[in-house]
Amino acid sequence: MLGFLQGFSYGLFMTCLPWLLVGLFNPGLALPVATQGRLQVIARYCLIIPFISMLLWLTSLWGGFSPSLLGWLAGIVAIPVALPIERRLRGWLARRRERRWEAQREAEAHQRRAQEERKAYEAGVLVLDPARPPVGSDDLVLAMCQAKQSLLDVQRPDLAILSDRLYSRYRHVMNVLSGRFQTGELAFERSRGLVTQVCFGAVDTLTTMASQARGVVSVDGNYVRDRLDREGKRLSDEERAALVRRLDLLVETEHRLNKLSARIESALTVLDDTAVSMARIETARPQASVTTEKALEDLRQFVEGADRYARKE
Repeated sequence: MLGFLQGFSYGLFMTCLPWLLVGLFNPGLALPVATQGRLQVIARYCLIIPFISMLLWLTSLWGGFSPSLLGWLAGIVAIPVALPIERRLRGWLARRRERRWEAQREAEAHQRRAQEERKAYEAGVLVLDPARPPVGSDDLVLAMCQAKQSLLDVQRPDLAILSDRLYSRYRHVMNVLSGRFQTGELAFERSRGLVTQVCFGAVDTLTTMASQARGVVSVDGNYVRDRLDREGKRLSDEERAALVRRLDLLVETEHRLNKLSARIESALTVLDDTAVSMARIETARPQASVTTEKALEDLRQFVEGADRYARKE
């Protein structure tokens, strides 16, 4: 065994110079990673491998000087055999690390969107379930469910909340109108028609947002930024320009989505104004025969003269 190690150390040391020359000519042939340069070649074949061969030789001297031919041949073929194995091992480790980073990015993105979703919800917001629309839903509510499902399909739950907010405003406005007008009245039908048109316009905007987001659903911004940060200097100009263009597409799309979200906010504000204005309208017939001020004055005078009704013995 010691003779084999001694012969192996001799064969390994002898191959350092040829592989150094090959690596200086083309580093990709002598290194397990093609992106490394000639400095890595010099460090590998002038320092690391000679140190390993010297360590093996010193260890084998305990058995005397008896290098074996089999060990010498094994040392000669050690580097060409180890390079493909090391390349496969490094590739497997890189893919494993990439999968972990991808899973971590997806978890962070999911957590970030969940936080944005919680922040975006307002008090009293009703949540639509696209798979199970509310009982008795009209065409408008069904369109809201479909728009929300479209946004969920493109992995934008933060925008799908707008459908819930729109539905909540619509229900609130319709409840206010029902409390102020009788069904069938001209004012009720006119108000309901205008509210419905505003909501349908907002649904069209939500559908447009889903279409815009679908165009970049396959672009992972975190992955592109990580590659630019980790491999920015090693990337070619063409590849770097392609990655930067992907980020530009994401920024442009997000800018358009923000503009469309502003339209939805405007529609929600109009619905809020409508609900407040309709709530101020007094349409019910008053039940009191006199005003509140007159009733208070009469009651005050009655209390002041209540002594007149005392029973005298």
